[in-house]
Amino acid sequence: MIYDLEEGDYLGQAREELKRVDHLIFVSLKYTRTVDVLKSVLTRLINCFECIINGVLNDAYEQKKIKEVPPAIIKKCSALKELYPGKYDELVNFFIFLRKVSKAEYEKLSEYRRPVAFIAHTEDEGNIDVNIDVVTEYYRKAQKIMEEIIEKKL
Repeated sequence: MIYDLEEGDYLGQAREELKRVDHLIFVSLKYTRTVDVLKSVLTRLINCFECIINGVLNDAYEQKKIKEVPPAIIKKCSALKELYPGKYDELVNFFIFLRKVSKAEYEKLSEYRRPVAFIAHTEDEGNIDVNIDVVTEYYRKAQKIMEEIIEKKL
């Protein structure tokens, strides 16, 4: 990910990713209606949360609250939960869920039509139907989480 923002501005980077998600949902999906756009929405949401996770852990490292930032994203999630119990749990759980859905085997449904969707076959969650309405709900949830983080950050 390359941004024109300051290096430490992880909330700004996360906001930029959410802007891209907004465009994908309300512009790109309107005209293309492909599973690739649905998958791109998931990828952008994952990138948004990854920016926040990395940023919070880097801040903790600079404040000497942790000795090192773990290299693997799952270990970063665990470190975040340990460092701030309860504060980032919703973000981390939603992030892990989105990663599972994004990486799962899937089959396309009704491509190039309004009910464009795909069914993700996950081991833990079972079959998950992802369509325009579902990704819009994921986007709204991501916005809510971002607002809560900004409020807590103060």
